[in-house]
Amino acid sequence: MDRLTSLRVFREVVESGSFVAAAERLSMSPPMASKHVAQLEKSLGARLLHRSSRHLSLTEAGTAWYEQSRRALDLLDAAEAAIGQKSEAPRGQLKVSAPVWCATPRFARVLADYRERFPEVLVDIHLENRKVDLAADGYDLALRATQEPSPALIARPLCRVPFHLAGTPAYLRRMGGNPMLPADVGRLGAIVPSYVNLENLSLKGPGGRMFPLRLTPALRSDDTTLTLHAVRADMGIAFLPEWLVDDDLAAGRLVRLLPDHASPPVTLFAVYTSRQYMAPKLRSFIDFLGERLGGQPPAAAKRTLSGQGHATRG
Repeated sequence: MDRLTSLRVFREVVESGSFVAAAERLSMSPPMASKHVAQLEKSLGARLLHRSSRHLSLTEAGTAWYEQSRRALDLLDAAEAAIGQKSEAPRGQLKVSAPVWCATPRFARVLADYRERFPEVLVDIHLENRKVDLAADGYDLALRATQEPSPALIARPLCRVPFHLAGTPAYLRRMGGNPMLPADVGRLGAIVPSYVNLENLSLKGPGGRMFPLRLTPALRSDDTTLTLHAVRADMGIAFLPEWLVDDDLAAGRLVRLLPDHASPPVTLFAVYTSRQYMAPKLRSFIDFLGERLGGQPPAAAKRTLSGQGHATRG
């Protein structure tokens, strides 16, 4: 049997979850699809799939083989498309790492619209406040909020994401009112991120003057959603992305502190390993995000409030 076809069959079986669905997508019979995978297992000397009458799952060897072979197939597909041998529609599984604060109705709508336009792409998105190694962890793409993308990676700016210092009206009343100056913020408790250092943060006040801001931690958290809930629970104030708090601010559930003082803007980047032979699914997703999130943003500021970043280790 053709080895390349067997690799494609195995990928389809994993991503569709069944031999029947994979066979239908590849225009072959389910028994033939099963034979391709069996031949692959025989040649590798390892079982790749746990099979039952109702369920398929990857073995440890199958997981490792899937990640490596998927990337190899993506590279081949992209290379063929690049030299014009075929024009392939975006398809397959796309593994993406993104900040926790992407868990919003706004971003969900973007994902839904992408799926409608490219139904053959399955986005596998992981929301996490940790740095990921794109290659070692098997990611196709990371959405990284930073001002200094790693020079070892390709980083395309997508949009600005403003961060606001916010608290509840009840908490601010209890603590003596909304502070008028950055120096007054220290009397308030703050929910601070454990993944980025805010100790040397400064705000730009009226006239362009810079004011140092000192936060007094009441809680450290590596989860932006928990930070938002802690603020809503009157535990303290926090810097939070506009994507996450715009509804609360509009409804009056939260109040911006020092609205005439600007915090350094954060830029959201699409980060990936190489421009060469980009798979259609990766290129389509990055282009779609650029289209929907605002395209190329202005020049990035020199500091970042968010390290939720998704840079590579090392």
